[in-house]
Amino acid sequence: MNGWKMNRRKLMVAGSALLLAGCKVIPGGGPNTTGPTPTPTPEPSATTLPTDDARHRVALLVPTTGTNGDVGLSIANATTMALLDTNASNLRITTYDTGTDARSAAAKAIADGNSVILGPLMADNVPQVLVEARRANVPLISFSNDSAVAGPDVFVMGIAPGQSIERSVKYARSRGATRFAAIIPDGDYGQRAAAALSSAVAGSGGTMVASETYARGNTSIVSAATRLQSRGGFDTVLIADGPRLAAQAAGVLRPRGTGTTQLLGTELWSGDSSVTRAVALRGAMFSAVSDSRFKRFSDSYNTRFGKQPYRISTLGYDAVLLTLRVARDWKPGRKFPISTLRSPDGFLGLDGVFRFNRNNVAERAMEVRQVQDGKVVIISPAPGKFGG
Repeated sequence: MNGWKMNRRKLMVAGSALLLAGCKVIPGGGPNTTGPTPTPTPEPSATTLPTDDARHRVALLVPTTGTNGDVGLSIANATTMALLDTNASNLRITTYDTGTDARSAAAKAIADGNSVILGPLMADNVPQVLVEARRANVPLISFSNDSAVAGPDVFVMGIAPGQSIERSVKYARSRGATRFAAIIPDGDYGQRAAAALSSAVAGSGGTMVASETYARGNTSIVSAATRLQSRGGFDTVLIADGPRLAAQAAGVLRPRGTGTTQLLGTELWSGDSSVTRAVALRGAMFSAVSDSRFKRFSDSYNTRFGKQPYRISTLGYDAVLLTLRVARDWKPGRKFPISTLRSPDGFLGLDGVFRFNRNNVAERAMEVRQVQDGKVVIISPAPGKFGG
């Protein structure tokens, strides 16, 4: 699967599967099981929506058909759950399918009088949706994690991979790491990972000593690890790929799990059970949003819809919680109060606390995990609130 890529024409998901909004296929999606077919959120778009005097009209723009239809439906189902769980009576959420034509979906959403758009999912759909949304001064809270699409009226809610790397580097530095190296895949994801690593190392007072790139496939990552090992001079290495390929590189850097090199992974390791089966990855660390609330959400989702949710679907749930929080001081019929999204205290959701930074990209509280003896252990919990 090509879910690791983060170019503009593909969807990025975080967590084991949350490299969203840059790849055509999202890695780590909900497994297929027998059961009823998931349905979109209540009140799908009709020709004309009833007049609302007491409810806010909120548009959900996700693909419910096409390549990413299952992912979009999972997000839509999660928004339904949030409405039911909170007994929300002041929101009317209408789902619009972006699977074939995102701009047309946005035009319909605007014509229906929606005041805010949750979505789109795909990074490359954002410009199409904005063409229609800006005419009506309607903001977007996108599920993408591509910070490049953020703007004055576009808030990126997805979990940015660079934040995982930054958290891991800071923790490694606190444990004595000083000299960093990296094994980076070609492409957008690799470029973003490399930039995040360089920034984090410099910002924490460490030294970047070496980096090797590789084309994803065959034994290229093994060759990159071999070249890096021959250069030496490092004590910590980031392997910016999923567990399967990372384990191949780790086999060179820490044969049979021996050696003193500290390995760092990315958010792509989260939720992937294969990370615990590779001997060479024992002791490796990576950071991700907390899963403490996900199990309960997943069980509830499975009960309601007969299958497991995609990991990314929590963004749909949290987007509803965010909108409800804003709605406390938002009168129906008024423009969406964008300024409320920039609260320094942030918001609490299934994935923990988050807030939008100056660039309108969600800043996430992350925990650090370590692979230990066939299991993954939390060695530094995610903070429960922001320090300021």
